[in-house]
Amino acid sequence: MPLPAGGGTWPPQHLQPIYNHYAVLDAWYQGDPDRLAAVYQDPHRTQPANHPWQHRGGITGFLGRMFWGQPTPAGEKRAKLHVPVASDICSMSSDLLFSEPPSITVENPATQERIDELMPSLQATLLEGAEVGAALGGYYLRTVWDREIAERPWLAAVAADAAVPEFRHGRLYAVTFWRVLEQIDDGTCYMHLERHEPGVILNGLYVGAVGALGRQLPLTDHAETASMQPVIETGLTRCTAVYVPNMRPNRAWRNFPAGAPLGRSDFDGPVLQLMDSVDEVWTSWMRDLRLAKARLIVPRAYLQSLGAGRGAYFDPDRELYEALDVLGGDDRMEISAQQFAIRYAEHKETQAELLAAILRATGYSAQSFGLTGDVAVTATEVSARERRSLVTRARKALYTAPELAAEIETLLQLEAKIFGSGVTPEKPNIVFGDSVSPDIMQLAQTAELMRRAEAASDETLVRMLHPDWDEDQVQAEVAAIADARPIEDPFALPGDMAGPGEEGEEPDDGQAGPPQE
Repeated sequence: MPLPAGGGTWPPQHLQPIYNHYAVLDAWYQGDPDRLAAVYQDPHRTQPANHPWQHRGGITGFLGRMFWGQPTPAGEKRAKLHVPVASDICSMSSDLLFSEPPSITVENPATQERIDELMPSLQATLLEGAEVGAALGGYYLRTVWDREIAERPWLAAVAADAAVPEFRHGRLYAVTFWRVLEQIDDGTCYMHLERHEPGVILNGLYVGAVGALGRQLPLTDHAETASMQPVIETGLTRCTAVYVPNMRPNRAWRNFPAGAPLGRSDFDGPVLQLMDSVDEVWTSWMRDLRLAKARLIVPRAYLQSLGAGRGAYFDPDRELYEALDVLGGDDRMEISAQQFAIRYAEHKETQAELLAAILRATGYSAQSFGLTGDVAVTATEVSARERRSLVTRARKALYTAPELAAEIETLLQLEAKIFGSGVTPEKPNIVFGDSVSPDIMQLAQTAELMRRAEAASDETLVRMLHPDWDEDQVQAEVAAIADARPIEDPFALPGDMAGPGEEGEEPDDGQAGPPQE
């Protein structure tokens, strides 16, 4: 299918509900109060009392009931604060999956060597993609190359809100990535579209208004696309990009045909309302701090004038006041102190309950975020307390592993066809690293018990104690253990092996000559 001829809205109109939702999710992920206020229709301006947000029903009514959707009262500055719970959740999700590099193995040694070269940059790419994917419900991995930057292709992550996918039977068939190259002050926007489909990659340059595709231009009309080719033949029978879902099913788009195959965000559903409530509690807590500042209320006569139009002030350290004539007598003059209470415990408990509800809804444990009172000592205790997080991690790994393996194989195929690398393309086996380091003392005790029971070989025990070792290291350690073990003579008689004082050896009394009678 060719690139669109131009005109109309972009992204396509039938996908606007999904991209509007992406804008809300992205605002929470970024955590910018101005962005949240803009998304929830509160562009930091005062609103009349009969604003439409106050009406019941509809999306405007829902947004008005949200804390970030409430307008700022007239005459006041916006004092709403944000707690970055959403970004913390996304970072935790990414760290659980890729803080330790995954094991990517193939049978061919040359292919394995090429994969090992990719690992440092690939791990960084996966950390980036998984973090954004936790916010938007998924991300894309595509194979890119530029001979002016690198001699070989590499994998790049693309956010879900910068792509228009096409699914067939729940699997990605083709995808069009887009990016804004330049936006001029008069509203003119230059946009680059890159379409990946089986056998070909298409590039197109468009100019038009913001939010519209406009008309198509030659690629040479902009410096960013001048060196690109309109059509790149890949010679493959599949798309050179994959979609990695965060989790499925997507509850919001389950019955929406265009969004059904999309992944689910970590803070979809009621989590957005809970995070909105956390911000409301935090704002109220900080408001208590501001209002709790000690203030003195004094009669106007106590104020010292600074001159016409310059106001007045009260000096609380002054020891002597001049005589003043006051209506009603001197007893009517008084100084009163005012200081509001800080509802520390109430706010703290409310926020803790909201955070606990958010973690339950997102599938993470409090231990992962350091919200428990005591700290686990051993890896077994850590695993027990983080079981909910580890279960969620394993679920996400099930969706990530096949797509990552497929894209690595695609990269190897492109290297062989276009770059003539000579590396045999092979679909790798992927095993995710353990995010909780094992306790070496417990592993040693387990190995000792298994050896006593003769239930494991030296090689099995070495692999258990050192899961990060390669085959050469394992075999070298097994050989070293065998060399250090004493060799028993298989032809020795039982008496030959007996120790002093045992059968087969006479005791030495330290005296020479025949035994005493």
